[in-house]
Amino acid sequence: MLYDVLIIGAGPAGMTAGIYAKRANLKVAMIEKYVPGGQIVNTAEIENYTGYQKLSGYELATNMLNHTESIGVELIYDEVVNVIDEGSIKKVVTPNQTLETKVVIITTGTVPRKLGVENEELLSSKGISWCAICDGPMYKGREVVVIGGGNSGVEEAAYLATLTNKVTVIQDLPHLTADLKAQEILKSKDNVEIKLNAKVNKFVADEFNNMAGVEITLENGDIEVIKADGVFEYVGLIPVTDMVKDLGVTNKFGYVEVNDKMETNIKGIYSAGDVNAKQIRQVVTATSDGAIAVQNALKYLETWE
Repeated sequence: MLYDVLIIGAGPAGMTAGIYAKRANLKVAMIEKYVPGGQIVNTAEIENYTGYQKLSGYELATNMLNHTESIGVELIYDEVVNVIDEGSIKKVVTPNQTLETKVVIITTGTVPRKLGVENEELLSSKGISWCAICDGPMYKGREVVVIGGGNSGVEEAAYLATLTNKVTVIQDLPHLTADLKAQEILKSKDNVEIKLNAKVNKFVADEFNNMAGVEITLENGDIEVIKADGVFEYVGLIPVTDMVKDLGVTNKFGYVEVNDKMETNIKGIYSAGDVNAKQIRQVVTATSDGAIAVQNALKYLETWE
């Protein structure tokens, strides 16, 4: 079977691309390794996606998935391990099968970056989490630390403040970098403490190898251990591009380079969403990218041979 379009990833960019491709009567499928929705599934609340005043990331992801299913977009649960360019035909390789397509759209997004400090691996899933909406309810009435002062860290810290007794936000810069609205919401919480210019040295485990606290170095050089029942890390993202690393479409940081048509430097291979080298990574920009990619793929398919 030869597909017109195969979309790698089923986040906002991928699902939007799927909808546009299906509406153009193309033979299209999305390939998703985990849960459709991408990073928005892990977002407690979204207030800046036009048309929705407030909803959870999980709700928005579910709405998007229901839309794709309602018009018959095929969803394949599998992991893409390689993409092979054979000119007009592209091969998308998984551990279970090799699919052939005329067009590939990469929408694989990003995964959270880790700190790489002592006891991080030991305490992963035993006190350290990268998803407040997933694991936050476990810490009701307890004390948690959020590492990172960008939008994700600040927004999730504000959410955790509604559940826990205390939230300590650690930022290694002299200021938070989240947008001002998110900062205002966080700073309005009575149970939030923010430590700026602080560096995480290690995570502290108790005698049972469970989370006990976070050791940091303060701006003045003092060492402090913050008591913590749980820690949530938001220190950046890593693009998921291993499957295309041999194609020469990524920059030195691993993000896919595209032009304003979402075209890579290989004909028939497009990329959309957070996996792209870009200024802003938001749901609205991801969906826009997905739509643009398909519109230009349609023009390419008109001359495909």
